Amino acid sequence: MAISLQKGQKISLNKEAGGELTQVKLGLGWDVAQGPQDKKGGFLGKLFGGGSGDSIDLDASCIMFDSNKQAVDAIWFNQLQSKDGSILHTGDNRTGDGDGDDEVINVDLSKIPANVVSLVFTVNSFTGQTFETVANAFCRIINADNNAEVARYNLSAQGGHTAMIMAKVYRHNNEWKMHAIGETASGRTFHDLMPSITPHA
Repeated sequence: MAISLQKGQKISLNKEAGGELTQVKLGLGWDVAQGPQDKKGGFLGKLFGGGSGDSIDLDASCIMFDSNKQAVDAIWFNQLQSKDGSILHTGDNRTGDGDGDDEVINVDLSKIPANVVSLVFTVNSFTGQTFETVANAFCRIINADNNAEVARYNLSAQGGHTAMIMAKVYRHNNEWKMHAIGETASGRTFHDLMPSITPHA
């Protein structure tokens, strides 16, 4: 049974999975909010249709940090694999349609370089649409060996921000843990978010 995380909560992934985790998937999902806030005019409204049932393009990223809170590498839609091969982004979903994960980042924890102590996962709106148009956003950790969900963090933060720092997976006492962050931010790509991301690294 997967644990449902609250904002700020930290868990041991191995304990929740009932054994050592090596291959994990971080799934991120969202829906387009239905309601009056969807009826947008202007360029974005024309681009996305302006009514309910529109698409929204959110992009998931993973930034790898060392113990000095220096970014070592970043995995995002312009670089789908880490330079060391330990992390693989499955690609960009531009709609949020359908059930389940909209974007998935595969992580081989056994191959994360020793100097990397944390992985921070973010999601941002490249097109500039705010989270007022997003509903049911979540991130979850899945044990890739058996596809069992280990932990899930549901986000309720709708508002005028264009990005969110979702969660961190980090080493502590030789085991991997997860921290549900859920902090709002603004930016089209993870580069814009770095001043907000780094304190959480």
